Amino acid sequence: MTDPRWRLDGQTALITGGSAGIGLAVARELLGLGADVLLAARDAQTLGDVEDDLAEEFPERRVLALAADVSIASERQALFDWIEDGGGDLHLLVNNAGTNVSRAAMDYGEEEWRGIFETNLFAAFEICRYAHPLLSRHPASAIVNVGSVSGLTHVRTGAPYGASKAALHQLTRNLACEWAGDGIRVNAVAPWYIRTRRTAGALASHEYREEVLARTPMGRIGEPQEVAAAVAFLCLPAASYVTGECIAVDGGFLRYGF
Repeated sequence: MTDPRWRLDGQTALITGGSAGIGLAVARELLGLGADVLLAARDAQTLGDVEDDLAEEFPERRVLALAADVSIASERQALFDWIEDGGGDLHLLVNNAGTNVSRAAMDYGEEEWRGIFETNLFAAFEICRYAHPLLSRHPASAIVNVGSVSGLTHVRTGAPYGASKAALHQLTRNLACEWAGDGIRVNAVAPWYIRTRRTAGALASHEYREEVLARTPMGRIGEPQEVAAAVAFLCLPAASYVTGECIAVDGGFLRYGF
């Protein structure tokens, strides 16, 4: 018999940015562990296709999706109105939606850098706040924020992205302490280069890819399911005494020395 500490049966998870890449991998991971999932993403067509595919792949689980751009305040509100209309049952939140435009610091337009913060930080903060009343209904619930190694050290992603992810990591620590008494654990993961649509452009350059691999002790690019596995662990009852942590999923990048 499977130890219930390693299962998510009867739990419902909201995953933002859930139609591709890490978000989709997280959805598959949590469904496989017994959770039902609610997906949010901007592209309605892709999201609808993903909803159908996951429902077919996991017929015993509930898979629902709503097209929403979480960088827009009214659409964040609409997302939680939708959840409340469906009964308001929520045990897990994965803030995965993110964006970036990589430039030198002096080359950003104001709208560009503010947009990065809006999606990567402000949306996550507001979604956590909206989720709090729902999560606190349960004796044990969890939030996992998808940060980045760029929030822990300098990488070539641009200053706004790194700053927004650093702030997301600190938000994770603050909420973990503030909401522990409400039965809500709050953790983060910090990926390095993961094989997704967003990283495909940068990694298409052989020279750049070789530089990335040279700084990665494991010598390869990570896969979305490897990040999803870390997210899933932080959601599990087995991680019941883990809060305020940020787990790097980076092939050793942050520990590299010379």
